Amino acid sequence: MYSNFKSHLEKELTNIKEAGLFKNERVITTAQQAEIKVSSGQEVLNFCANNYLGLSNNPELIDAAKKALDNRGFGMSSVRFICGTQDLHLELEKKIADFFGTEDTILYAACFDANGGVFEPLLTEEDAIISDSLNHASIIDGVRLCKAQRYRYANADMDELEKCLKIAQAQRFRLIVTDGVFSMDGNVAPLDKIYELANKYDAMIMVDESHSAGVVGNTGRGTTELFNLKGKVEIITGTLGKAFGGAIGGFTTGKKEIIDMLRQRSRPYLFSNSIPPMVAAAGSAMFDMMSKTNELQDKLHNNTDYFVKKMIDAGFDIKPTQSAICAVMLYDAKLSQEFAAKMLDHGIYVIGFYFPVVPKDQARIRVQISAGHSQEHLDRCIDAFTTVGKELGVIK
Repeated sequence: MYSNFKSHLEKELTNIKEAGLFKNERVITTAQQAEIKVSSGQEVLNFCANNYLGLSNNPELIDAAKKALDNRGFGMSSVRFICGTQDLHLELEKKIADFFGTEDTILYAACFDANGGVFEPLLTEEDAIISDSLNHASIIDGVRLCKAQRYRYANADMDELEKCLKIAQAQRFRLIVTDGVFSMDGNVAPLDKIYELANKYDAMIMVDESHSAGVVGNTGRGTTELFNLKGKVEIITGTLGKAFGGAIGGFTTGKKEIIDMLRQRSRPYLFSNSIPPMVAAAGSAMFDMMSKTNELQDKLHNNTDYFVKKMIDAGFDIKPTQSAICAVMLYDAKLSQEFAAKMLDHGIYVIGFYFPVVPKDQARIRVQISAGHSQEHLDRCIDAFTTVGKELGVIK
């Protein structure tokens, strides 16, 4: 009975390969950090990890995780409301709320689960969700699970958002949903303007800070810090899997009553195992670290400014960015793969992004800067881009 379906899948996979859209996975044989080794034995510089603060291999976080392994075990073997809640989970939730200036926090296995589990428990067909067109796939999937009326506005287009809000006055409650940093372009949502419109049209706001927490704002508190809106947004979602240590785990933080309702009805929370004790302990250690010093954020911001300026000076087409994401536009999918392969030959690990991850004819290489990069690392990457860019006719 599988034979016909197998033939169908083989044909689809062949079409994907012929279109230059097939994704291959490179294998890393070392810890995640600025300098890594791949399965071929080649040592390369990593410029495509979400390791924005360089904490994925941080000794303090590793030590905290090891101590938790010894004291609290490997895993919880339970969901939170049965017997899966340790004091470590509660400590981490409090530290996340303190960090963002919110009232309470709920942990998830990943931010994909946080976004998938936030809408359905809170909103019904009487309500409205107004979502940015470039929001992450997890937000899109979460909205699909909810019966609320759906509206969509063009990326960061406040005129379209206002039109949607006017129409949505027909609904009971309105929730504006946006990424803090849009992961493929690197631009920051205009949260100040969104907040003004939310007040004008009696709407709430949800921000996914996955690519902005730890990165945006003077102390890495994200877009609410950048726009002086700390504590004023109803819902923030985020991850421990990027700037905050790079392991696993997501969260929703915000108004207490919202978090209380999610604990009662959010399905990914109710039916998924608790995050491991070692992840909770390392997460707590990370927030302690970030409360003591701003050194990593300062270095990240300086690295990003340096890299973007040098790449623009070299002649590359760079998307405007306010984050640690630098989108080097190549537009052609096959070119982006060829470019990335040649970069690896020069010791630089980057990946080409193309449809369906980005729109058709918008292929690019997404460079992600880290506080773990030295200026020597940045210069080596820029030199490699310049060499390959000239070889492939991308720049002169």
